[in-house]
Amino acid sequence: MTREQKSIAIEGLTAQLEGVNIVYLADISGLNADTTSNLRRACFKAGIQLEVVKNTLLAQAMERSTLNFGELPETLKGNTAIMIADVANAPAKVIKSFRAKSDKPLLKGAYINEEIYVGDNLLDSLASLKSKEEVIGEIIGLLQSPAQRVISALKNQFEGEEVAE
Repeated sequence: MTREQKSIAIEGLTAQLEGVNIVYLADISGLNADTTSNLRRACFKAGIQLEVVKNTLLAQAMERSTLNFGELPETLKGNTAIMIADVANAPAKVIKSFRAKSDKPLLKGAYINEEIYVGDNLLDSLASLKSKEEVIGEIIGLLQSPAQRVISALKNQFEGEEVAE
């Protein structure tokens, strides 16, 4: 790869990182071609963009980015796949489901809405994160619950009055 090609690749990665809030880094070393294809398919179905990147190029893109990736560049050793998603827990769920069948991919780290997570030991925590839609749904459910009780009580009250007449 020429110096100009590297520069173009770094610029592309930097631009890609600038436009996202959720980035996972995973170690996919040792996965055979068939398993890697299955991982790519699973990511595609979950709306996750999976790309294998050169560590040095990704580290430079992270440094050039206006986002603060904290300790994540230090995790860039061995084979690295970058997973970009719109849903915070989607990559963790895909990794976790793959780990049911093998010991890879390993979570190196994640950048989620300006928070940094480093280490494979955080996979379960990240997989259990609730998406924005799930949190909104819970809040709406909580807000509807008291109103439904009041409506139900009023209906019962009015129905009781009609029977009494």
